[in-house]
Amino acid sequence: MALTLEDMQRRVDAYISQFKEGYFQPMTLVVRLTEELGELAREVNHEYGEKPKKPSEEPGSIALELGDLMFVIACLANRLDIDLSDAFMRIMEKFETRDKDRWTRIHPKTP
Repeated sequence: MALTLEDMQRRVDAYISQFKEGYFQPMTLVVRLTEELGELAREVNHEYGEKPKKPSEEPGSIALELGDLMFVIACLANRLDIDLSDAFMRIMEKFETRDKDRWTRIHPKTP
């Protein structure tokens, strides 16, 4: 099932809107984002780094940790009334212009 950023933001909003408490404050969401990033870093370190999990530890999931990050990012964007699709398009335009010649291309540009 393909999911757009708009779909993701709407689904997160539908979920959060059913609770009286609503969205956390932006600073709390940034702290949650940091927590989730730490959990992702831990899983990547266990999978690819020099710190394997102990035999007694439950297996984790890098994919689920990325999903947690996406959820919190959608919460923060919704709380601040930011359209993630627009933000993503703007940042890609920046990378595609500012960094267009920064890296070695696999296939050279054609004139």
